[in-house]
Formats: sequence, structure tokens, C-alpha cells
Amino acid sequence: MDTYRRDTIVSVVVIQFVTLDGIVSDPDGSGGTPSGGWAFRHGPETVAGDKFRLGRVLGEGVLLLGRTTWELFARLWPGRDDPFAARMNAVPKLVATRTLADVSAWANSSVVDGDLVEAVRRERRDVIVTGSLSVVHRLMAEDLIDEYRLLTFPTILRTGARLFPAEGPPAYLRCRSAEQAGAAVLTRYQRA
Repeated sequence: MDTYRRDTIVSVVVIQFVTLDGIVSDPDGSGGTPSGGWAFRHGPETVAGDKFRLGRVLGEGVLLLGRTTWELFARLWPGRDDPFAARMNAVPKLVATRTLADVSAWANSSVVDGDLVEAVRRERRDVIVTGSLSVVHRLMAEDLIDEYRLLTFPTILRTGARLFPAEGPPAYLRCRSAEQAGAAVLTRYQRA
């Protein structure tokens, strides 16, 4: 565990839509997979707004997104005008990419400067990682994730990318809260 990060109030929070069997790939169907769009089959009330209870974190933190998630969100969020969209558009965004140089399509976006892990370690604001499975797995490998906020849907896919890969050490977490959110359940897990 990184002693410096543990001594600060900065947290790395992963937020994900996840199926009952741990699949996180293609919840909205934009990936074109056969089972894609599984999260949105449960109606807009389950996925709309601040379902992850980000509150203060969106006002004071930073979003960290991989290229694919950033490109999807850059097409989706700027055209919306509801209060949650305004917060998403206003929050600073860091984009982990090796291929994008121009991230001006979505306000307040910048490319991660240098190594992803070092950039997270240097960050002075809470870091929220949404989607971006390769980014999440990289931070997991470095033991940098402090909290998982998972919106678990009553869906079993049996195939697709998993949030927690089979390889790697075990992780012991404690449940902070669990509450129903439409057809799904929002759970918050922190380091034990």
C-alpha cells in the first residue's frame, strides 16, 4: 500500500455498472456486443442521474477516464442540460490515452501527463474512475483503489469482461452501504 496516499484524504473511487455475475462490458450497448445494453433494459430510472451518490466528489474531485469511455461520454454529456449533466460537464477530466492528443470535444478534459499510476499518486483531488476497465485493472494492480461503488443489475450474462479478473491477489473489503436503486442495487465497498 502506498503510505503517502494513505496519509492523505484523497480517495480513488471506482464506479461501475455490473451484472450479478460480475460482468461490466457494454452496459449501454455502444460496444455492439450480442448482450450489450443490459443496464438500460431496466428503464431510465435505474441509470439516470447521480445513482452513484457522487455528490461532493463531482464538485471537488476529478474524473479519470480511459480513451474509449471518454470518447463515448464526449458524445453523450455535452449535449445534455439537466443538473447532473451540468456537473459532469463541469468536473475536471483526466483522459488516460496513448492515441488522443485533442480532448477539447468535452470541456475541462486533459490528457494524463506521463504514467497513469504516477499521475494518480500525484493527484490532490479525489479521483473517480468510471467505466474504463483497463484503467481500473491498472490501479487495482497497484493497490490504489479505496472504494468501489457498484450498481448491480439483476442480470446474468455468463460472458464478457469482468470487473475483478481471475488472476491477482485477494482483496478484503467492507460494505459501507447497500440500497435499492430502481431495478438495481447500489453497494459501496471500501478497503477493510
